[in-house]
Amino acid sequence: MTWTPLHAKIHRTIRSRDLFKHKQRLLVAVSGGQDSLCLIKLLLDLQPKWGWHLGIAHCDHRWRFDSQANANHVEKLAKTWDISFYLETANQPLNSEATARNWRYQALSAIAKANNYQFIITGHTASDRAETLLYNLIRGTGADGLQALTWQRPLTAGVLLVRPLLEITRSQTEQFCQEFQLPVWEDSTNLDLKYARNRIRQELIPYLQENFNPQVESALAQTAELLQAEVEYLEQAAQKFREEAMKIGLEVGEQLYYSPLSPSSSSPSLPLRLNRRVLQTAPLALQRRVMRQVLQQILPDAPSFEHIEKLTALIIAPNRSQTDPFPGGAMAQVEGDWIFLKQC
Repeated sequence: MTWTPLHAKIHRTIRSRDLFKHKQRLLVAVSGGQDSLCLIKLLLDLQPKWGWHLGIAHCDHRWRFDSQANANHVEKLAKTWDISFYLETANQPLNSEATARNWRYQALSAIAKANNYQFIITGHTASDRAETLLYNLIRGTGADGLQALTWQRPLTAGVLLVRPLLEITRSQTEQFCQEFQLPVWEDSTNLDLKYARNRIRQELIPYLQENFNPQVESALAQTAELLQAEVEYLEQAAQKFREEAMKIGLEVGEQLYYSPLSPSSSSPSLPLRLNRRVLQTAPLALQRRVMRQVLQQILPDAPSFEHIEKLTALIIAPNRSQTDPFPGGAMAQVEGDWIFLKQC
């Protein structure tokens, strides 16, 4: 085996970030494109040092005429490398990026659970991280959206999603594939400019590289990395304020009241309450995060900026102030030192 600087870098990254350990079962998502082929080749070459059990999973979205041939191509590679191969095919063509992504992660999770894999490994790169940051920034987002792709996150119970290539750019994976003559399957949809991400990749990033910063992908990926640590800190701090604001009342003569939206409650119900005095001591950034955490557990979909602002405004609003109904029918009202959330 030829040991390249990229092998050494990924070996160090896995070890220093503790992404996974020796002799664990890794399910590698392989589309057949250059990033995923670079990933599986690196893991195969590192396997003797780590003793992993590797498997390959491929998801056929059925949105290209050659998707079945693509799947067959990846299956042949798996047989060549003597690796277990798992294929999941969509029941019907998936016509949007978001729908395809959600289905893909569900499919990968099901394969991992059924075959006792602890980790799902994807080939997301620093280039993907930069593109995702720009995509979310253009649509409007906070630090959580700008942190873009993270190194790892729980996907389902007992299964962790890991992205070991987040410090590697797409040009580096291309060079690696050429060096080892890996048979890359070219995805024609990557050139289709009707998709916003492709326009960012094909037009915006090259423009920024030419006119502002040749290393813009790495610079944006570094920004996402810095924001990730800050978001983790802010989320933990907000959770502490939320727990304090939702404690059972301690004042003499106050009716005991249990707020079901506690960290141990998996399916909170209404009504619930938040102590405004506690929240008023927190900076605005933490107030917003507390309210977002609350809304995330009671709304059917992710709360919008407007939802969060409406609820945050009640922290200093006059008594008896209230919001109009949130999606799902909940509303919030000020009663003295408390914000009550209840069904309309």
